[in-house]
Amino acid sequence: MLRTLSIFVAGAIVGAPAGAFLWYAFSPLFFDEVVVETLAEAQIISTGSFRDADRAHQGSGVATLVSLPGGTLEIQLSEFQVTNGPDLEVWLSAHPDPAQSSDVSDNPWVALGQLKGNVGDQAYAVPTEIDVSSFQSVVIWCEQFGVLFSPAALSPPS
Repeated sequence: MLRTLSIFVAGAIVGAPAGAFLWYAFSPLFFDEVVVETLAEAQIISTGSFRDADRAHQGSGVATLVSLPGGTLEIQLSEFQVTNGPDLEVWLSAHPDPAQSSDVSDNPWVALGQLKGNVGDQAYAVPTEIDVSSFQSVVIWCEQFGVLFSPAALSPPS
């Protein structure tokens, strides 16, 4: 009886944290967070299409850097969809076309905030002190695990 109780307690001590971690890391894969923001009409500075980072981290849609009336800048994500995951953020990256996580982490970047949802139209303000001319892509980044989920290389509109 004591042995059975010991095994049960040991299993609970190990199993509960392991189960909590697995739920945290993998449950976003089963749920989409849909966001529907109205994107402001603005002057387009640059734009790019999201693409898959790899087989597990996939993305699509358009990232657009725009200048709003009054001169403020924002990144607009439209027709956007990305594999969901924990602790996803929207970053501007100096790398012109990141293909792997090290392309992002080894170059200058600036975080624009937590991803509001992995599906739908949404906008992120660019801080006024940021010189956007030194950033050439928008990336969806998993801060928790340091993983690139989806990049969009920016270029002037044609």
